[in-house]
Amino acid sequence: MMMLRSIVRPEKVDNVLAALMEAGFPGVTKMSVVGRGKQRGIKIGDVTYDEIPKELLLTVIKDQDKDFAIKTIIKAARTGDKGAFGDGKIFVVPVLESYTISSGIKETADGKTEEVEI
Repeated sequence: MMMLRSIVRPEKVDNVLAALMEAGFPGVTKMSVVGRGKQRGIKIGDVTYDEIPKELLLTVIKDQDKDFAIKTIIKAARTGDKGAFGDGKIFVVPVLESYTISSGIKETADGKTEEVEI
């Protein structure tokens, strides 16, 4: 399993969520965040804005779906045909295990499931 941590423009988040749903990835956690990238924020006149609002989307996918999910996010989040600075970033992180709280089911990276004793 892999977790995709996608940081996208707030105005693009609905496009990305719809594209992920259509592509078969309905499970997403969304958080409003602020930060800056390599461009070190935006300078307007004498003022530098280094806390740019973004949205952070977290989704866990199967290893074999990684490339398809990443392409789906990039297509939906990109500004114009070639993109622009500030469009965002995707971080890929391995997920070793996940636990469903309601059922107590543990799922491992190799797809095995077992019920956890509580």
